[in-house]
Amino acid sequence: MRRFFPRNNIDNSQKLSIFASKIEKGLTLVRRSLPILPMELNVLTAISPIDGRYRSKTQELASYFSEYALIKYRVRVEIEYFITLCELPLPQLESFDHALFETLRDIYRNFSEEDAQRVKDIEKVTNHDVKAVEYFIKEELDKIGNFDEYKEFIHFGLTSQDINNTSIPLSIKDALHEVYEPMMEELIEQLRTYAEEWKDIAMLAKTHGQPASPTRLGKEVMVYVYRLTEQMRQLKACKITAKFGGATGNYNAHHVAYPQYDWKAFGNRFVSEKLGLEREEWTTQISNYDNLGAIFDALQRINTIIIDLDRDFWMYVSMEYFKQKIKAGEVGSSAMPHKVNPIDFENSEGNLGVANAILSHLAQKLPVSRLQRDLTDSTVLRNVGVPMGHTLISIQSTLKGLRKLLLNEDAINRDLDNCWAVCAEAIQTILRREAYPHPYEALKALTRTNSAITKESIRNFIEGLDVPERVKAELRQITPHSYTGV
Repeated sequence: MRRFFPRNNIDNSQKLSIFASKIEKGLTLVRRSLPILPMELNVLTAISPIDGRYRSKTQELASYFSEYALIKYRVRVEIEYFITLCELPLPQLESFDHALFETLRDIYRNFSEEDAQRVKDIEKVTNHDVKAVEYFIKEELDKIGNFDEYKEFIHFGLTSQDINNTSIPLSIKDALHEVYEPMMEELIEQLRTYAEEWKDIAMLAKTHGQPASPTRLGKEVMVYVYRLTEQMRQLKACKITAKFGGATGNYNAHHVAYPQYDWKAFGNRFVSEKLGLEREEWTTQISNYDNLGAIFDALQRINTIIIDLDRDFWMYVSMEYFKQKIKAGEVGSSAMPHKVNPIDFENSEGNLGVANAILSHLAQKLPVSRLQRDLTDSTVLRNVGVPMGHTLISIQSTLKGLRKLLLNEDAINRDLDNCWAVCAEAIQTILRREAYPHPYEALKALTRTNSAITKESIRNFIEGLDVPERVKAELRQITPHSYTGV
C-alpha cells in the first residue's frame, strides 16, 4: 500500500481517506468503461419481480405505466390542449397555422426514450416533472419553426394536476382496453370451452368439504364464466374521469385572462373529445378519485373470483379429478421426483393477493386529501401499474394451469360410485310428493350411520317402501351419475 501515499508524516486515518478516494476514482473509471445494459438484460438486478423475474409477462404494461409512458401521456395532453386552444380560438392563437396540428401531434406520436431522457434532464434543473414537460415541448416547437409568440400558451392557465389527472386515467383506460380486457376475454373463453366440453361429466359436489348432491363439471366451470362476465360488465361500466379545472378547480387563471369564454364547457369538450374521458365537474386542485376507486374495486372483485377459481382447480387436482400435462425436463420437487405440482394456480393466487392488497390501498387512499390537496396522491399514483402487473402475471398463470389439465374421469366416477348416500335427497323429495309419512326422517335414519351406503342398501330401502310400483320404478332410476339436475 506504500505506493498510494507520499513519503511524509501522515496518520493512519489520513492514509485510509486517501486510499478510499483513489479506489473510488478507479472504480469510476471502470464503470465508465462498462457498456450500459439494455432494459431486458437488467431483469436480474430489478427490485420488483414485475420488472425482474416476470418481466416477460408484464412488459406490455411498460407502454402505459413506466416513467417513460407517464411522460409521453403528459406530452400528449399538453399538445392536445394547445391544439384545442388554437381551435377555440384564443385571439392570440388565431394566426397559428392549423396545418401544423399533425406535426405537433408527431411530438408525442414519435416520442422516444431519448425524448423522455431529455425531459428528465430538464427536471434535474426545474425539480418539477410537469414543468419539465412544458419546457421540453417549447424546445420541440423551436425545432419546427419560430413560434415564440405562441409558446406561452403551452400549459396556459393549468396546474400540474390538470396534466397528471388526465394522463394517468388515460393510461389506465388504454391499458384496460388494450391489454387487460383481451387477456380476461381469453381466460373467459378458455373456461367457456371447458364448460361446453365437460357439460355431460357428472361429478360429486362437495359442500363443507363433504359429499353433496351431484353436479356436472361443465356447469361448475360455467359458474366462473358467468361470474367473470358479470364483473367485467360492471368494470366496463365504470366511468373513467379526469380533473381539469385549473389550480383549485375553478378555472381562476382562465377566467381572469378571458372572462368571455365558458371555460367549463371548453374543459368538458376537451376532456371528452380529445382524450375520451369524462371531466369531473366539481373538484379541488386534484381529482376526486372516486371513479378511479370504483375501477380498483371492480378489479379486486374480478381478482377475488380468479382466486376462488384457482383454489377450486387446485382442489380438483388434489382430488385427482385432473392430471397435469408433463413437460420434458420440468422438475416438480427437488427431493421427490414423482411430483407434478399445481404451481400455476398457486402462483396466480399469490400474485392476486399482492394485487388486491395494493388495489385496496389505492381505492381507500386516493379519495382522501387534506383540504384542496396534499401530495400523498402523487407518490401513490405512481404505483397503479404494480397491481396491474401482478394481475397480468396471475391471469397468464391461471391460463397456463388450465391448459395443462387432463380430465381423469376414472377418479370422478369412482367418487360417484362410492357415494350412493347422495341419492337420499332425491328419494325423500319424491316421497314428499307422494305424501309418504316422514320421508326426510326415514332417509336420515338410513344414511346418517357409520356404515357404508351402497347401491344395494339404497335398493333394499326402496323395495321396502310402502309405495306403488310406479314410484319404486322411478326411484330405482336415481343414481349418483343421473341425479345432476338441469
